[in-house]
Amino acid sequence: MVTLTAVVAPLGRQIHKHLVKHARTPRWIPARACNLSACSSRLVLSQVHPMWQEPLAIPGGDRQSPIDIEVRKSVFNPHLRPLKVRYDPRTCQQIWNNGYSFLVEYDDTTDKSTVKGGPLEDQFRLCQFHFHWGENNAWGSEHSVDHRLYPAELHIVHWNADKYSLFEEAVMEDNGLAVIGVFLKVGKRHEGLQKLVDALPAVRHKESVVEFNKFDPACLLPENIDDYWTYPGSLTTPPLTEAVTWIMMKQHIEVSHDQLAVFRSLLFSSAEEQEQRSMVNNFRVQQALKGRTVQSSFSPFLREAPPKE
Repeated sequence: MVTLTAVVAPLGRQIHKHLVKHARTPRWIPARACNLSACSSRLVLSQVHPMWQEPLAIPGGDRQSPIDIEVRKSVFNPHLRPLKVRYDPRTCQQIWNNGYSFLVEYDDTTDKSTVKGGPLEDQFRLCQFHFHWGENNAWGSEHSVDHRLYPAELHIVHWNADKYSLFEEAVMEDNGLAVIGVFLKVGKRHEGLQKLVDALPAVRHKESVVEFNKFDPACLLPENIDDYWTYPGSLTTPPLTEAVTWIMMKQHIEVSHDQLAVFRSLLFSSAEEQEQRSMVNNFRVQQALKGRTVQSSFSPFLREAPPKE
């Protein structure tokens, strides 16, 4: 789920190229088959991305992502602050199909696009954002809330520029990354997203890159960014390093079925490959919490309590 800008060495690209260069045939895999449960005992025949067809080495292994967020087990932390997001659309550079998702990449050589506040003690620079989605609207998100899945999930990736000097250093170290996650729900057309959707046909094939400018990712955030869950976790693609502070928005955003259909029209395959594989189900299976605490910036039970007579 990581990439580097044009100035930083392309660690993420090298990892993806190494892992996805060999395609394999479909096999039977556990399916997250409905939005009522993140884990289903049913099996479906589905195309598995080569990244997940063999066991991967996990560094540490006790803080892996994604997870299911159990609302009643989350802990309200009144000291969690509001997020302070400041993005400069002029830092937007390009869209890249890396063979697993499409990434909108930003110039992160300055502090022009940053996030701070919330659970973060330092300032983090925007690096890129990308999505995960399913082959239909019943599943696709990596995280879930009380076992409820969404059709897609947005990840806005930042690295700790106060503590580290380069992205590839931050991605390997503690407190190196901060990822804002937003759930997508099918509904009305998202006007802010449409500019991006219109550009996607140009990166239909793996390794396609197209210039993309002046896009403000703040338009993809929900109206309320003060209510969120946060927990210590990992990248959800190799190298799976446990360097991420996850900030999952409570409020989802709506996108249309047609907009998601454009996501699904992209390909895992390059133009030269004989087998053309649709870019769907590009999520990692959920991981055990292993003693971690999910904190929330809000107290839903107090807010939902009926008023006293």
